[in-house]
Amino acid sequence: MKRIIAITLSAAFATTLFAAAALADGAALYGPCKGCHGADGSKTAMNISPALKGQGADELLTKLKGYKDGTYKIQDKTAPMMAKFVKKLSDEELKTLADHIATF
Repeated sequence: MKRIIAITLSAAFATTLFAAAALADGAALYGPCKGCHGADGSKTAMNISPALKGQGADELLTKLKGYKDGTYKIQDKTAPMMAKFVKKLSDEELKTLADHIATF
């Protein structure tokens, strides 16, 4: 019984550490975004893009992937700055970033 409790507690602790690391990674990934989108995602970037604040993680991830593959456009225009930024991120990093932004 003690072994089961120890294993359960270890797993819970590891999950908590992983979640904290992912949140920290999301914050680090968002660092370059602050200039256009604001520290809390409430700015309208370049007077074109809607504020990120309030958008869900799935919606944000779809948009980020769209920027990466060139299928997402705003006002029928691609966003070269966004495309350049997201092209260097892995799918896992895009998800981490979307999850972080969704906390705003």
